Amino acid sequence: MKYYPVRSGYPPYATVNAAIEAAFAEHGRGNVQMPPKVYVTFVGEGDFRTMPAYLPALGIAGVKIVNVHPHNRARGLPTVMALTVIVDVETGVPKAIVNATELTAMRTGAAGAVAAKHLGPRQSVSLGVIGTGRQAEALVEATAAALTIDEIRVWSRTEKSAEAFASRYADYSARSLSIERACDCDILVTTTPSEKPLVMADWVHEGTHINAIGADAPGKQELDPALLLKAEVYVDDIGQAVHSGEVNVPISTGVYDPARIAGTLGEVVIGKKGRSSPDAITIFDSTGLAIQDLAIAALVMREEDGYELPFP
Repeated sequence: MKYYPVRSGYPPYATVNAAIEAAFAEHGRGNVQMPPKVYVTFVGEGDFRTMPAYLPALGIAGVKIVNVHPHNRARGLPTVMALTVIVDVETGVPKAIVNATELTAMRTGAAGAVAAKHLGPRQSVSLGVIGTGRQAEALVEATAAALTIDEIRVWSRTEKSAEAFASRYADYSARSLSIERACDCDILVTTTPSEKPLVMADWVHEGTHINAIGADAPGKQELDPALLLKAEVYVDDIGQAVHSGEVNVPISTGVYDPARIAGTLGEVVIGKKGRSSPDAITIFDSTGLAIQDLAIAALVMREEDGYELPFP
């Protein structure tokens, strides 16, 4: 068995985007095994999830263990940390342990880039960013590898964070703006842990595509439910989205009928589904799939040597 610390030399986003797109295509074809993620919640602190999957196209299987602790920044720790354990398909013997902390941000960013590529209104876009943490950075960088970003409009709960984020992406004419003005864009990405809507339906114009990333556990939501009702909503996985995606609260309160979900991103990638018109508002509701973790782990294991660990 090998341990892959993945401290540097991350795969380029063009490579990651392609790997994640291929994984979604396999999901769209029904060629994967992936039970819904399981949550263990710590009262008042955070949670951890286990995410198993088997991706036959790559001959890879395994499980990711990942935490989400929103208050970790004050402790000097990442809010999300993860390990992926890869098992041999033929024997079940553990083959690898992969440090998936940075890879989790990258594969989520890549999913947003794939959604923007297939559902976005055009190839040259203005990008709105709601929230300025590590995941927002990953979404900008992954999207830049898939589309041409003309400008970035940034909003954060603290103006200092928004200005710092904008300065890092000055090459894309990034600016700190009000949330309403940040939502006036071609592609909008939301990456906050909010439990109440931040983005109002009236702020989003026709033709916009939204990557709703922050809602990844029951009770979280970033978008006005009225926005879901006027948009075409695509999810990464229906079971996970209903349980813990952007649609989870509106469904649980009876505001949104899960039958309205337009399809999965995998179905979009393989051409089975897609935006109905240039003027449609489209939403990608991302909860994060275990097959994404397997796909990016496969890239790392192919490119890095790793350290031998005794097992069993």
